[in-house]
Amino acid sequence: MSFTVLAKKASNVPKEKFGKSDPYCQIVYQGQKQKTKVVKDSDAPEWNETLGFDLAGKALESTESITVELKDWERIGSDKLLGQAVVPARDLINSKDLELSVKLSDKNGRPTETTVDLQLKYVAPASGGGGGGGSGGDAVDGGGDGEDFDEDDPEGEIDEPGPDGKPTAASAARKRKRDRQKMKAKLSTKPQDFQVRVKVVEARQLEGSNVHPVCKLTLFGETKTTRVKKATGNPIWNEVFYYSNNISPAEIVDEMINFEVYNSKKLRSDALIGNFSCDCGLVYAMSKHTVLNKWLLLSDSEDQSGVRGYLKICMAILGPGDEAPSFKAKPGDAEHEDIESNLLMPAGMTLAPANFILKAYSAEDLPRMDSAMMEGVKKFFGVGKQKPKELSDPYMTFSFAGQTVSTKVLYETYSPEFNQELKLAFKFPSVAENLTLRMFDWDRISAHDIIASGIVSVSQISRSGDDGYLPTFGPCYVNFYGSTREFSELGGDNEYLNKGNGEGVAYRGRILVELKTNLEEKAEVDVVDCDPEDVTRISKYMRRHRFMLNVAFLEATMICDTDAPVEFEVSIGTYGNKLDDTVMPTASCTQPTNAVFDGCRYNFLPWENKRPCISVESFWEDISFRIDTINILLGIVDMMESRFLKIKTAQKANLPEIEIKSMLYSLMDELAVKLKQPLPRATGSQLSNELDKLQLLNRETEMAGIIEDMEKVRLRDPEPAEILTELSTLAETLKAQAVEPQNSIPDVFIWMLVGNKRTAYYRLPVHQIIYSPDGHSGKYCAKEMTVVLKHPGQKAHREWQIPAKLRLKFWFGKKQFEEEWTKCQTDDVVVMAETYENQVALLGKWVTRGPAMTRPKFSDSTGKLKLKKESFFPPAGWEWAGDWHVSPELSLIYNRDAGHKSFIEDVYELQTRIPAGPWHMAKVFWTDALNDTMPAKEEVELPEGWEWDNDWSVDMNRGVDDEGFEYCVESTIGGFGPVEKTYHLSRRRRWIRQRTMVAESNAIKEKDQEALKASEGWEYAPLFNMKFHGKESKMDLVRRRRWHRKMKATGKESKPCTFSFGDEDGDDSDDSDAEEKAKAGCLAAPRMFLESTQVNKYQLRAYIYQARSLMAADDNARSDPYAVVGFGTQSQLTRVLDKTLSPMWDQTLIFDEITLYGPAELVAQNPPEVVIEVFDKDLIGKDEFLGRTICKPMVKLSMSDERTCVLQWHELINRRGNAGEMLASFELLLAGQAASLMDLTDTETDAMQPTSQLMNGEDLPFAPPKRNDLYIVPTGIRPVMRRTAVEILCWGMRNMKRYQLLSITSPSVEFEIGDAVIQSPIIKNTKKNPNFSNALLFVDTMLPKEEYFMPPVNLRVRDHRAFGRKPTVGMHVIRSLEKYMVSSTPQPTYITASNTDQVLMDGSPNGDNPETIVDMPDEQKALQPPDLEDIDWWCKYYTSIGEEDKALKYVEMGLDSVMIYDGPLESVPEFDGFTDFCDTFEIFTGDADDDEGQEVIGEFKGGFKVYELPEDPNAPLPPKHLDALPNPDPEECVVRVYLIQAYDLQPADPNGLADPYLEVTLGKKSISLRDSYKPNTLNPIFGEMLEFKCHIPLQKDLKIVVKDYDLLTSDDPIGETIIDLENRYLSQYRANCGVHSVYYTSGPCQWRDACKPTEILEAFCKRHRLEAPVYGGNTQVTVAGRRHTLREYEQNKEPSPFWGPTKERLACYVLNRLPMVKEHIETRILRNKLQPAFDQGKLQCWVDIFPKSLGPPGPPVDISARIPKRYELRVVIWNTTEVVLDETNLMGEQMSDIYVKGWLPGTKKQKTDVHYRSLDGDGNFNWRFVFPFEYLPAEQVLVDKKKEHFWSLDETEERTQPIFTVQVWDNDFISADDFLGSLELNLNCMPKPAKTAKACKLTQLPDFNNQAKCVSLFEQKKLNGFWPVYETVQGQPQLQGKVEMEIEIVTAKEAEERPTASARDEPNMHPKLDPPNRPATSFFFLSNPFKSCKHIIWRNYKWRIIIALLTLLLIAIIVVFIYSFPKEIWPAIFKG
Repeated sequence: MSFTVLAKKASNVPKEKFGKSDPYCQIVYQGQKQKTKVVKDSDAPEWNETLGFDLAGKALESTESITVELKDWERIGSDKLLGQAVVPARDLINSKDLELSVKLSDKNGRPTETTVDLQLKYVAPASGGGGGGGSGGDAVDGGGDGEDFDEDDPEGEIDEPGPDGKPTAASAARKRKRDRQKMKAKLSTKPQDFQVRVKVVEARQLEGSNVHPVCKLTLFGETKTTRVKKATGNPIWNEVFYYSNNISPAEIVDEMINFEVYNSKKLRSDALIGNFSCDCGLVYAMSKHTVLNKWLLLSDSEDQSGVRGYLKICMAILGPGDEAPSFKAKPGDAEHEDIESNLLMPAGMTLAPANFILKAYSAEDLPRMDSAMMEGVKKFFGVGKQKPKELSDPYMTFSFAGQTVSTKVLYETYSPEFNQELKLAFKFPSVAENLTLRMFDWDRISAHDIIASGIVSVSQISRSGDDGYLPTFGPCYVNFYGSTREFSELGGDNEYLNKGNGEGVAYRGRILVELKTNLEEKAEVDVVDCDPEDVTRISKYMRRHRFMLNVAFLEATMICDTDAPVEFEVSIGTYGNKLDDTVMPTASCTQPTNAVFDGCRYNFLPWENKRPCISVESFWEDISFRIDTINILLGIVDMMESRFLKIKTAQKANLPEIEIKSMLYSLMDELAVKLKQPLPRATGSQLSNELDKLQLLNRETEMAGIIEDMEKVRLRDPEPAEILTELSTLAETLKAQAVEPQNSIPDVFIWMLVGNKRTAYYRLPVHQIIYSPDGHSGKYCAKEMTVVLKHPGQKAHREWQIPAKLRLKFWFGKKQFEEEWTKCQTDDVVVMAETYENQVALLGKWVTRGPAMTRPKFSDSTGKLKLKKESFFPPAGWEWAGDWHVSPELSLIYNRDAGHKSFIEDVYELQTRIPAGPWHMAKVFWTDALNDTMPAKEEVELPEGWEWDNDWSVDMNRGVDDEGFEYCVESTIGGFGPVEKTYHLSRRRRWIRQRTMVAESNAIKEKDQEALKASEGWEYAPLFNMKFHGKESKMDLVRRRRWHRKMKATGKESKPCTFSFGDEDGDDSDDSDAEEKAKAGCLAAPRMFLESTQVNKYQLRAYIYQARSLMAADDNARSDPYAVVGFGTQSQLTRVLDKTLSPMWDQTLIFDEITLYGPAELVAQNPPEVVIEVFDKDLIGKDEFLGRTICKPMVKLSMSDERTCVLQWHELINRRGNAGEMLASFELLLAGQAASLMDLTDTETDAMQPTSQLMNGEDLPFAPPKRNDLYIVPTGIRPVMRRTAVEILCWGMRNMKRYQLLSITSPSVEFEIGDAVIQSPIIKNTKKNPNFSNALLFVDTMLPKEEYFMPPVNLRVRDHRAFGRKPTVGMHVIRSLEKYMVSSTPQPTYITASNTDQVLMDGSPNGDNPETIVDMPDEQKALQPPDLEDIDWWCKYYTSIGEEDKALKYVEMGLDSVMIYDGPLESVPEFDGFTDFCDTFEIFTGDADDDEGQEVIGEFKGGFKVYELPEDPNAPLPPKHLDALPNPDPEECVVRVYLIQAYDLQPADPNGLADPYLEVTLGKKSISLRDSYKPNTLNPIFGEMLEFKCHIPLQKDLKIVVKDYDLLTSDDPIGETIIDLENRYLSQYRANCGVHSVYYTSGPCQWRDACKPTEILEAFCKRHRLEAPVYGGNTQVTVAGRRHTLREYEQNKEPSPFWGPTKERLACYVLNRLPMVKEHIETRILRNKLQPAFDQGKLQCWVDIFPKSLGPPGPPVDISARIPKRYELRVVIWNTTEVVLDETNLMGEQMSDIYVKGWLPGTKKQKTDVHYRSLDGDGNFNWRFVFPFEYLPAEQVLVDKKKEHFWSLDETEERTQPIFTVQVWDNDFISADDFLGSLELNLNCMPKPAKTAKACKLTQLPDFNNQAKCVSLFEQKKLNGFWPVYETVQGQPQLQGKVEMEIEIVTAKEAEERPTASARDEPNMHPKLDPPNRPATSFFFLSNPFKSCKHIIWRNYKWRIIIALLTLLLIAIIVVFIYSFPKEIWPAIFKG
């Protein structure tokens, strides 16, 4: 990925004072700078120049920007900035081709009339790449498998414009997300320390009203929580959390991190507001493994109501050595933040419920998991004749995104048939990546064991986008890998691999599954049985075809384990697994062979011309159409990459551009032809599924898109570099397509077995070796390849030794194509029947019966199977081609002196005695070391071809006495010692005699072969299970010999070659014999060998010149290195060079008699590899391994080949990584060719030897010349030397520690440069002066002419101690002197400008730039000094970092700013680490093999200058470069340390915070600010200045430690940083005190340097040998030929009353043009010794150094932290109106009991009284709130200080926005009060109130109206009127009422003058509040029942009550009336 910028032209460029500018355009992106050419003297320059930026495979991020700078080139000093502009990267991401005219602003941000015309083009990632910017945020549908995640594109795609300018559907389909699996495959599985830092910044738009949000983070099983934010839906946390774990990179990408936001006020289950989960791989795939200010979309998986809010986070995953990014927000980020394009969310913005439906059918090939102890007991008691029990009880789990569902358990089966449907609910699309299928073994008692795991990547089985598809898979088998299949009761070291962690070392079964995805709600039942129709349907996918795996082993070398015979097993699936007792055995192994020593270092297997072949038959599904597709795509990628190398080589060779373009277009033509070919499809019996069809369409669309892209490239015809970048991107696209998730054929495993023990393996994907009849065979099919075996599991990270190196051929394909394997062989395949004849020793005779005879008379190599010669019958299609013959094992022909040129014969003279008797000859007088009988030393025969070097002598170099005897009690027991005791009865001494080989080794080998034949081929051993050897010894009790019988095919067609057995002798066999025979019939496959018809002899010449940067392996920080070169079956050593880390061997190793089989042309195409290993020689113990490299030799088949072997640097690697480099080359010469072997009659010859006759009659080149009997590297290959001068600056030694418990006080340094050695003077006493008295050394030596071959420089430091002792205390190796190369003629030491390549002296003479000079008087016009009350140093600081809103008054004054560096001052590129005077070299001591690494014992300060000298030694030497050095004596200085602030500190307390304070140390003086610690913060503001007095360099290291304050325990250091004051003091950049931009004599920017600008300028010119400055009055000065005037610098500046004299100002301006350190603030990284690999935070500071010799320093700068001012907020709540009526009273009326609540952050909430029974929403209060608070006016933030808990010791300070919150509530007597509405008012930006309630609307708030008018209450002082309150319902605001308030803010002084109180308490003034005039109905009903009746019941039911009372009264009157009648009247009434 890349982008280019075409800088066209600029207009309206500002002019200089006296002429036009020299403008050029510079583009800056992420620290990369590219600039155009300079156009001289122009105000409208035209460049038309293209600037390219390589993004190194990363995508553009929408949060980044591209800076455009227009500068005026200056011949002297730094270039002047004319204008600048920023282009957001998201604009380029969206359009891809952006043409614009940008208007520039000056350095102060003011707009100018200058414009620059640009055209930007972005080459986006072809698959998942970058950028995209769209409006939907990021689509997160992948997890931790390492995909290059796209931060900006919602679909992971990049849309290309179509004809109408809109993205085409075809282009959108082609641009997809990259597959993370590619990155994970490259990740290490070695555990290491990781630290994950997460910053929770803020949340917005959280669901709910009046919520109290808190965020929880969960990672590594650890949960951490933020603080609770009260009553806000937009909380701001700004809290950082740290997680640490020791885990491998491959595992950390799968770790899930969960963000959950809760409402802390709720205790119910609905407290969760929303959550977001992803795996760490999403972050790990980002640039620098970091995401900054990313928004997360919160949702709830249980409630699908949609978006629940947004959470902003920063996250970084830090490994050892990674630099921690800054989480600090940049100024203005919040204002210009594009949330939509920076949003991390699932594609489509909606998270739909979905289900994975996995149908698990049947599994097979599961390994044994349980003990067979009970089966053995049953068999012992006679109940074991039943069918063997399958010892596994499997069930399977299906996991995704933390959820798991499992199948049923099936008992006692290795092939379970589950036939179940598993349903797993998730939220689609999910951020999780892996579907995990894990097979378990059920256990009744213990925990269930994991059998194996299989992982399916979701991104591989699905696709996003318009034409995407949901995850789908199968029906297809998923393979399981893990530890080895063999069962062990104790378990194994590699069982952790069964979890899917790391690379599996064995196949452990597979399962047939089918996966579908449904977008629906969660299913009620997770597990159901499959439909029988589905079970029947998938049976066709289980159809198998016969495949053959053929492997030819050509060579086995570097065998590390020789304790037992070695054999190699090849398996695919379970086929071929030899040790698995659940698998039917097959002959899949090479014959067991004893490893033979090559005579130097390594061991090899002596196969010679009988190289083993194996053939494994297996049965698999025919998925060739899938594998062929992978090979087609990978073949295209390989073709492209090989062509890329050729094109890059052409570019380096500076070929014409037209030729390079021709090569590129030729590649594009060839690529187009290949891409147009159709991809394979399923045909015949092959079965495809839905995923196959979808992938085919996807790949063809992608390939068509690539062709279209290439056509566009042709039309554009860009530069070759851009074309190459485009093609590289297309290659990555194709490589991403070459992934097949449905590869059901397992990988091939090669295991090395040593005595039936698995020791090393190699895993090979089957697609690399498969044969395709359509021409799509694998990369290594039937081709020679070199395989380096690996140790399994964690042992691979611990062991340095290669287990074995193999050269072999693979072929895998269908049985019907096996003849293609035979056709491609250049050698003959010989088939042999094999059996072993076994015998035991009984009473001195060899017999076939007896108690020790544990094997049959004839058996296989293991002795388990009876294989009589008479029982072999050739299978159909085969016949015998000869009789049985003895075929001895080839290693038997190698004696113990094999491979040696010289050998020491030894015999032991044994004597015995009786107790207290004399010594006499023992019965067995001559023995060997094992006490076996040996002939007398005089009878020891000299082997033929050898001669004696000396006579027999006693070996005295052992633990013996003066006579050479060693003593013991009994010789057969052992335990010999050198001292004779009275109880010793045996003694012996060793006689030795050396012999040397004088004959050729081949002749000796032939005679050994004849002797072996004469010995009848027997091999001997003490027992059958022990290692066999060729010569019989006293301890041997068994022997065996191998019989072979050749077979040949009778027809042309190959037929299966398995034997059938008969019983010719007619012996009756029992059932066990019958069972054994049946078992043998299955195993009886023959041995196959390759016998070459052509063998050639070669000679290898290894040119080993030198090595550099080796690791120190000895305690003296040096090594004694030597190199071991291994090639084939030979190895040789270089000489040992003592005490060096840069050995120059200059040696040629010649390997003669190298025999390679096969045509020479094939060897030339793919020669064997050369292995070079470097060791440290140790006198005691084993030599230590330093490093290894593997490379291929250059092959010459003819002496007419004129190619020259060129020395090259080869990287040495060990288990820690890079271990140095070796300069070497290798040449393989064809020495001779043997005659054809076709006519040889004896095909059973054990070792074919080539003839020595040269077929072409040419002789080998002459051997190189010798030096001390060693061949050196010949001329023409060795580097060309030239006479070279090396000037050495020995300045001094620093920080020397103790060595051997003593201080290092008198050191000297020895320099080794090539062959030259020179020593520095001795420092008398480092405690008084650590500098050397004579600092300059000169070396005249011969060094390579080419800088590529430049040797390293070894610095050895010795300490001169008493009694002449000079121990080497340490050393340092400078890898190369290339960086110190200079010209022979010294150039002026002028400093070059940072952005130019012109030196300071190159300037125009005075006459070249005529100008009119106006001499201005020094006296300034009297200016009124401004008010500095609110001006402090922090105004300058905030102006410099772009936060002008915190220093508005300062900005208006136009004062200067300070340079802010994001890192230490030493890391600023312009200053080159202050190494211009001298470099600092760390001196190391210690052992490199120590896991803790080498220890730094001190530092050497010095430098080098290297240049060429005349060849004539009599010619005069050129002038020296190093002269005019400063005084080496210590200088007294005043040092001022300004400590500003720290941020992102590591938490040190359990609450996730710290109590930091500073401790500063310089020399022996230390100042602690413990009493001024900052409580409960990770971002403390210190504002401290400390002053020290010191002597440099005695006290040069300024140490600043940030500690955590603890009350009871000792304070813990958080982090520290060390500043080297000496480098700054000595640097020519004058880093002791930064130069101000303007010379001020007073005010906030007063000059603080001890020297005035004129003095500094004069000193600068003197130091750089320039003429002194020439002043023309006070307004002009000439420096280095360049005239400067005051007018050109102050032309557009307003005069300032703080300015100093004009002359000083002018000098100050000139200094700012020079490359000197300006006034600055540096940011230093804090480190901790406990976690040195991780940043512990950052500290901003600067240091001033004032040498006493320059005079007293200037005034210090006051940087004290700002103190907040006290204010008081007074709020009067007058009334409310139109408040919603929330309740209904008993009478059915709508009403509310209204009250108002309000608060400021950090203050106690206050509320009014209740306005009861408001029937119309109106409320009357006349209530006052009073809130005292602290406020920083300059920063416009409220300072809240409070204790977190009642037990907290200190208050926690938090700075927040001054937001006044007012809420309206409805009071309830029984239930909780009801929330009605709220309003948040920022006192700095308050919306103006409405004058009337009718005018009060939501539109007056800025949240809903961007045009709303706002004012600052601190400026307005008082506001009065109506504000609306609202509530958010379902994401929409609703007006809930209006509040009439008077809000006033007063200072503390005004509050004292105008006192008042809360509510209506006294003093009730300002204003006086009267009780509210509320309706009579407003009261609390329980306080006055009678009043309640009056105003509630009577008011509403008055007439009803009156009528009821009148009715009752009338009734009562009638009743009384009737009752009052006289009783006498009643009869009259009734009678009448």
